[in-house]
Amino acid sequence: MRFLTPALPALLLLTTAQPAMASPAAVPVVGPVKGSLVVVGGGTLSDSIYQEVITRAKGGSIVVIPTADGAASYDQNAAGASSFRRLGASSVTVLHTYDPKVANTDAFVAPLRNASAVWFGGGRQWRLVDAYAGTKTEAAFKAVLDRGGVIGGSSAGASIQGSFLARGDTATNLILVGDHTVGFGYLRNVAIDQHVLVRGRIFDMFDILKVRPELLGFGCDENTALVVDGDSARVLGASYCAFYDGGFWSREGSEAKHPPPKDQVFYFLRNGDRYNLATRKVVE
Repeated sequence: MRFLTPALPALLLLTTAQPAMASPAAVPVVGPVKGSLVVVGGGTLSDSIYQEVITRAKGGSIVVIPTADGAASYDQNAAGASSFRRLGASSVTVLHTYDPKVANTDAFVAPLRNASAVWFGGGRQWRLVDAYAGTKTEAAFKAVLDRGGVIGGSSAGASIQGSFLARGDTATNLILVGDHTVGFGYLRNVAIDQHVLVRGRIFDMFDILKVRPELLGFGCDENTALVVDGDSARVLGASYCAFYDGGFWSREGSEAKHPPPKDQVFYFLRNGDRYNLATRKVVE
């Protein structure tokens, strides 16, 4: 009779010596699969927010899109371009048209081909849709993310990053669900508001969630950003971002609190706080 027992130690040694297989990283379900976002609530911005975009651009070119403002024309200092240059960005180009036919040409898109960052200025977000939706330019914006670049924007430039376009009505920005409801969708199943405290907008998101309750809503105040990598988000800036996810969170504990029903509740996060967009939970 042959006994295999002496071979067991060697087999166990071989087994235990094998390196553990790393779990594959989860594919983001809300945020971008590649690249990152800087979603800013408007107002006058601190250098730290511009610097976040510059750092993430890694020395590459930044293309600034001022179109939401609605001006007749723009110079090369528009919509924060001068701030990027002042802070050391070596290549900053202001790119603009109101004409989707122009936006669908290779010549117009050329500055975006090798860009590492896109920045959308403030104004009315529907102007960005009318000019760029469905064109080669919109595809080139997304390609910046797909190359691992960064897309940022303030005020209208924040809201356009959601899949649902908050305040997209051409008549007034006081209508939350207007005649333009589709954004560029860098954040999926998300509606984004801005200026939420300064302009007394803190309850406005519920106008959207009443008709689209499946959405995650958030809104940042002025000079405050949500910085997004995949499904991980971090608040950066001087004020707060409000989250409308049907839950409640407090830094002093939530167990003893008595918040209103989930369709009426929100909470604030501040500089340095982190949030998981996929689980819709604060990361503690």
